[in-house]
Formats: sequence, C-alpha cells, structure tokens
Amino acid sequence: MATFVLIHGGGSSSWDWHLVVPKLEEAGHRAVAVDLPIEESGLSLVDYAESVSAQLDAAKGNSSDGDGDQLVIVGHSLGGFTAALVAERLDADGLVYVAGMIPKPGETMQEWWDATGHNALGVDAEDEQVFYNLVPDDLVVDAKAHVREETGSWMDAPWPGVGRETVTGFIAAADDLFFPLDFAKQHARDRAGVEAVVVPGGHYVAIGAPDPLANALVEFADGL
Repeated sequence: MATFVLIHGGGSSSWDWHLVVPKLEEAGHRAVAVDLPIEESGLSLVDYAESVSAQLDAAKGNSSDGDGDQLVIVGHSLGGFTAALVAERLDADGLVYVAGMIPKPGETMQEWWDATGHNALGVDAEDEQVFYNLVPDDLVVDAKAHVREETGSWMDAPWPGVGRETVTGFIAAADDLFFPLDFAKQHARDRAGVEAVVVPGGHYVAIGAPDPLANALVEFADGL
C-alpha cells in the first residue's frame, strides 16, 4: 500500500485531484491532495514543503494508519518544484512528475524555461486551450472557478534542494499542448534519467483523463 501526496500545479488547488483520489483509494491506496499556500506572498519553497508536511500529518491525525505505507510524492506541472523538495525532506520512497517541471539545485523557476528549451517551443501560454484541451466543458468551468493567484516570491529564488536521488517516475500526457510530448519525454530523460510513461489527455490530465493517470500512479507504486 502507498500513501500518495498529490501536489497541484501553478495557480490551482487540491481540487485538481478530486477525480484521481477516489481511483487511488479504490485500488487500495491512500491519497492526500494538498493546497499550497500560493496566495501568501513572500513564502519560500521550504515554506511550501513545510505546509505539505503539516497537511500530511493532519490527514493522518492521531492514528498510525499509513505509517508503514510507501510514501509517493506527486507533482503536477509547476508543482514539480515543490514535490521534489518534499520528497527529499520526507525521504519519500518515490517521486512522480505529472507533466511536471523537474528542477535542478540552484536553478530558479524563471531560469528553467530557457534551460530546458521550453521557451524555444513558442507555446502560447495565454491560450486557454493549451491548458484545457481534452477537458470536458463542465470541468473547465469548475477548474476556472478554482483558480488562485500564484504570488510566491520563491519563483525568483534558487531551488533549495540538493538533488537527492529517489525512485522517480514521469507521466506525460499524449496531447499536452503546454509540455508537448517530445519535449516532456526529453525532459524526463535529461533531468530524471527515466523514460516517460505516456497516458491519454492534455496538460490538465488529472481532470481530463483521471482513470489512466490513476492507473499509471498505481503501477508506479506497485513497482517500488
């Protein structure tokens, strides 16, 4: 059994995972979807990681349930910067990037775009379809209702992790317009040394294709 800690992407919330959580639980695992304190300006990624740890502890409560589980940290998109740090701090058994941004020690989020070659792709981040392609219309409406402002000053600060190795996976979405498949595959190879697992869907895969995403996460945990 695994406990999955699910970290949302930029400007979003734990709502992103509301279709994935029950799928993981049906498979016999535990899942904790967290809310990063993205609306509080001046916070560091260390603050984010501490918030995730606190929310995980609160989910466990006073029970010892889950103490013997394998701990898997999952980060979607921008949430990869937090997920990687949380995995280090909690000595997690596994780390999974879902269409995620993989940081390097000392690299800022702003530097990531050029360093990985993403800026050269010419992706129009102002086009909503880049993020919401293949998401049902009603879920797009709900997703927009859950958008929060991303204010963290951490984005201009060097990533504070040390790059400690853990078992790492990368899940790419076949029709992701924001992180196109070829880019995502190469990013997984370059930064994590792994081959991406490809599932159907677009960038917002957690609500666009929750079943195959959950299945891929379960398979990752089973392989630990």
